[in-house]
Amino acid sequence: MKTTLVTISCFVLSIYGWAQGFESQNTPQGVLITEYGQKVLFYQKETTSLDGRYPRANYIHPLYDLQGKVITEDFPEDHKHHRGIFWTWHQVVVNGQPMGDAWECKDFSWDVKDVIADQVGENLQLQIKTHWGSPHYKPNGQELPFVEEYTKITIYPRDDNYRMIDFEIALTALAQNVQIGGSNDVKGYGGFSTRFKLPSDIKFTSLGKTILPKNEAVQAGRGMQINGRINADQNLGVLVVASKSNPIPNNLWILRSENSMQNPVYPGAELIPISRTTPTILKYRIVIYNSQPSKQELDLWQEF
Repeated sequence: MKTTLVTISCFVLSIYGWAQGFESQNTPQGVLITEYGQKVLFYQKETTSLDGRYPRANYIHPLYDLQGKVITEDFPEDHKHHRGIFWTWHQVVVNGQPMGDAWECKDFSWDVKDVIADQVGENLQLQIKTHWGSPHYKPNGQELPFVEEYTKITIYPRDDNYRMIDFEIALTALAQNVQIGGSNDVKGYGGFSTRFKLPSDIKFTSLGKTILPKNEAVQAGRGMQINGRINADQNLGVLVVASKSNPIPNNLWILRSENSMQNPVYPGAELIPISRTTPTILKYRIVIYNSQPSKQELDLWQEF
């Protein structure tokens, strides 16, 4: 049975009684998703900061493994602008003028206008509308949004050994001549990013081959398996996938074995335009494993 959604101030407060055991609960900061009472993820709706620095919103943290333990980090000591599962860019430009630095949380804001939790088949889906803003964009002396982001986060019921979470991010310009790009250097990192707790024995695998991190992006398959032991009683076992429907490049990766995030790079250092009429759509999948996945489980991403 599907429950009725109740929206107050454009925000769903709570939903109970999902057929598959999902619950969505509002808190002062965002939305907590559980399945049969176990925490799955938290979506950060409201702007949060570290003593007023690195203000950010519109991201996932914590993300939990299948034992209910946290596997992401927020405000880590080495890169305090990193945050859980996030999607953002160093370069956001309107009419040739930089709009701060969304990656480093400088002179940039995410105004989450609407969050709706709904049941889609057996899955729970968060539907999120966010406006991007900056103090550098005041066309009539008033700060106005210049990009509308519509994101869908689809959470699948847990299987015995894994859970899948899909992200679909659609960007539409609200102003003329909007462009986005990654870091303006040889690395070009930017876009969908994952800040996991990194094991000391971390291993990256793609298409059955071990992938070694480099300073710049490395070419691999669309799916990247990340494994290792976080501590004595917790492992990290995740697969991060860039959809085959994504614009190219969708097989370049910034990988780090310590003190950083993992990033399927898009679009790279070169700026690309965001249309006012046709959204730029980016899709990603995260698969969280309980133990070493079978070949069949690793192939979950092949048709994504």
